[in-house]
Amino acid sequence: MLKVTDLMTKKVFSLLEHDNVQTARSIMNLGRIRHIPIVDKEEQFVGLLTHRDLLSVTISKLADIEDEVQNEIDAAIPIREIMRRDVTTIGPGLDLREAAELLLQHKYGCLPVVDNGKLIGILTEADFLKLTISLMDALEKMES
Repeated sequence: MLKVTDLMTKKVFSLLEHDNVQTARSIMNLGRIRHIPIVDKEEQFVGLLTHRDLLSVTISKLADIEDEVQNEIDAAIPIREIMRRDVTTIGPGLDLREAAELLLQHKYGCLPVVDNGKLIGILTEADFLKLTISLMDALEKMES
């Protein structure tokens, strides 16, 4: 049986809760990611920042605000002000099927993987899509 550790992303972008929204927005844009786990100085998991959280503090483009002004606003907001603290986490030894059911049932976009409180990875919908593609390729080869 496959475990979370077999599929999770181990190299995870994370930030500290005192980092600002501007930093988070830049990382999300550059890395093309939608979730950033938030840790303390000892890499203990303390929360999650999502793309949706960033949208909640973005002034509408209809307000005709310049990017510089939005950047100044973002730089003044610490992540701890908007991050989610009540996040479901999983351990690396959880069966992959159980993790998939959690994502599906609760409509989560990701599950931070934590071991003894320390962030060690993240499991996302994209990880499961990659697995699905690999399985489909394998089935195709078997049929050929």
